[in-house]
Amino acid sequence: MFFNRGGGSIPADDGDGILSRVTSSITESPIVYQGRRAASDAAFVAKKLLKSTGRAAWIAGTTFLILVVPLIIEMDRDAQLSEFEMQQASLLGSGPAPPAGTK
Repeated sequence: MFFNRGGGSIPADDGDGILSRVTSSITESPIVYQGRRAASDAAFVAKKLLKSTGRAAWIAGTTFLILVVPLIIEMDRDAQLSEFEMQQASLLGSGPAPPAGTK
């Protein structure tokens, strides 16, 4: 402690300036704590959401590959076969073949 001329004491400045005291009082305030906690919670929720969205995308993608792609390939193959039969019938001079099951 230092003594001033009036006889009062002035606290010693232990290397803590006014700026560091203000900064520490702001960073230790409850509002900053609540803000940090809210940001942490939001990051946690976003991480879980992205993880579950990734899982859902993986499931949807593999299901599409396993169920829908073979169906599309088969439909395309059937359409090519029909087109080939029509071309062959037109080259041979006869009309298109009647659909199966009709007389």
